Amino acid sequence: MIWGLVLEAAFYMLCMIPELIFALFYIAYQWLANFSKAAVSLVTGKTSNDKNQNDLQKEKDDEDEFLDKVDNILNWEFTLYKKIKSLLLGDTKEVKDGELVSINGKEINVIDARKTRDKDVFKLLVGFSITLVSGFVLSVILLWVFLTMNGEVFGFNPPQSLVTWEDEYRDITGINEIEGLDGTGISLCIVDSGIDTSHPDLKNINLMGWNDVINSSPNPYDDDGHGTAMAGIIVADGGLNGIAKNVDLYIAKAIDSDGSGTDDGIAEAVDWCVSQESDIISLSLGGGQGIGGDLFTTDSLEIAVENAIDEGVYVVAAAGNDGENDDGDVSSPGSVENVICVGGVTRLGNLWSGSSEGDNNGRLWPNPILPRNDPDKKPEIIAPGLEVPVLITKSDSWWGWSSGTSASTAWVSGGLALFLQEYPEFQRNTDSDSTKIEEIKILLSENSQMKNGQSQHDDHFGYGIFRIDSLIDAMDSNSSNIENKIETREMPIQKNIFDIFQIERRITASVPPDNSMNAIE
Repeated sequence: MIWGLVLEAAFYMLCMIPELIFALFYIAYQWLANFSKAAVSLVTGKTSNDKNQNDLQKEKDDEDEFLDKVDNILNWEFTLYKKIKSLLLGDTKEVKDGELVSINGKEINVIDARKTRDKDVFKLLVGFSITLVSGFVLSVILLWVFLTMNGEVFGFNPPQSLVTWEDEYRDITGINEIEGLDGTGISLCIVDSGIDTSHPDLKNINLMGWNDVINSSPNPYDDDGHGTAMAGIIVADGGLNGIAKNVDLYIAKAIDSDGSGTDDGIAEAVDWCVSQESDIISLSLGGGQGIGGDLFTTDSLEIAVENAIDEGVYVVAAAGNDGENDDGDVSSPGSVENVICVGGVTRLGNLWSGSSEGDNNGRLWPNPILPRNDPDKKPEIIAPGLEVPVLITKSDSWWGWSSGTSASTAWVSGGLALFLQEYPEFQRNTDSDSTKIEEIKILLSENSQMKNGQSQHDDHFGYGIFRIDSLIDAMDSNSSNIENKIETREMPIQKNIFDIFQIERRITASVPPDNSMNAIE
């Protein structure tokens, strides 16, 4: 029924186009005719009464010729309307000249336009056009109400290319291989630029908490767009499909409208996430490591992240988008030992060219870093990072794509929520510490998809592509082995935190322009 209404509206518009053109043409014709008469009278001093019989006959013939054209176009449009409607809607009733037909409750007499002459032709054209316009508007309004009541918005659908890309990424990360998991019961906190809850794909999310570190607004918003894009990867429900759309979502805004934030502000947001009993904190952001490096840190954000991990919170962070300008290590706080640091991969399973490299051999300058051991080498894993379908807030379109390890981070955060739903014993509780996190990292190091020829950690490719299906499949058979590996791990050097001074640096989180829409490669 509703789609019949849509087709009807489309037919109205189709039939209306020639009418409007001829109505305008007729107005112009009459205006030029009157202007011509006035001009002739002004120059010659003659009026229409002074014209000879030939002039009057020619004028009548011209007028009859025009009316013939109007008659033809009216007959054409009625024939077209009847044929298309009969073909698609099954209405086979014949409409003859002189018969009254009803369109949206208004009767129109299909008559010979020639009989109506001047003013009547114009009235017929304009009146019929108004009828068609009103019918179309009414159809659209009814359709809008119908779709809105069903949680949809008329005319809003992402380009097919984005839907295809999303499905390809779900394939290479194993999302399409699992069923019955949607993040229910898992608390996930995103620290970013906020969230635009007016987006049609975010109407049904479980937004449980909001904290604005930047402007202290009590109501959710996003003046940069990055946070909405990242949230959509996890909880979108509509045009795009989030990985864990039913998680209990907490949003902390610590990134401003320029896509930047301070260590102290982001640290405050992380602390708030911990206070909300979050199982996972997703940090699609990064910057330079704090003074002290891997030996000790005076950086407020790194300290906040370490405190969260000590309380059993899984922290997922971006490796960084250094690309050819790589400084030799991943961004902070992804560099923190027990953080799950995520690089980027393409839809073909190749390393995304912008993904940052990890320094796992150790260094003394500029910030000391000890050699990293398995399963803590950076980055730990890679996930979708090239042209990842996301939600858009500052564009004529609601959908676009983002390239970067920010998207990779959100993808893994959503996948981890599915794992915690399947295995509740790994969720955070009052007795939680970092033990479960270490177990998860061992699972990741042994059950991610390595590239051809890879047998151990790679400074770019990590332990491989994140695959949630492999992680779940390996859980039961590997559980006892994981505990043994944790007990025999080499104990890391104890870090001392010296609160001698506090530095404040800016962390940048950004996405491509909101209108970044490209065709499939």
